[in-house]
Amino acid sequence: MRTWLAVAALNGFVTVALGAMGTHALRGVLAPDRLGWLDTGLRYHMLHTLALLAVAILLSLPGDRARRSLHIAAAAFTAGIVLFSGGLYVMALTEIRGLAAVVPFGGTLFLAGWIALLVAALRGPRG
Repeated sequence: MRTWLAVAALNGFVTVALGAMGTHALRGVLAPDRLGWLDTGLRYHMLHTLALLAVAILLSLPGDRARRSLHIAAAAFTAGIVLFSGGLYVMALTEIRGLAAVVPFGGTLFLAGWIALLVAALRGPRG
């Protein structure tokens, strides 16, 4: 739980820092399509940071039937952030378009994380 909580906190910090940089330093510098990539990356980054935070909180609760699925969800969300949002950030901040092929893999990892969270919900305590 501590590890995923720390990963969520670090991701929250990075998202806010990148958002501030995008708003204050890059407006007027980047072309609108590149700002759009940055905004999309930030939106998905923060959404999945919050999902990661929720998973960390769920891991602090008693019970172990769903723990493996929760760890898988956390790992998938984290890897998805790196590939999806990270790929969009690199594309927005540089002119490297080759990462466009990596971004969908990050989206697939986001989907896998949500499925793992669903499995955890179905395996967890009833109530």
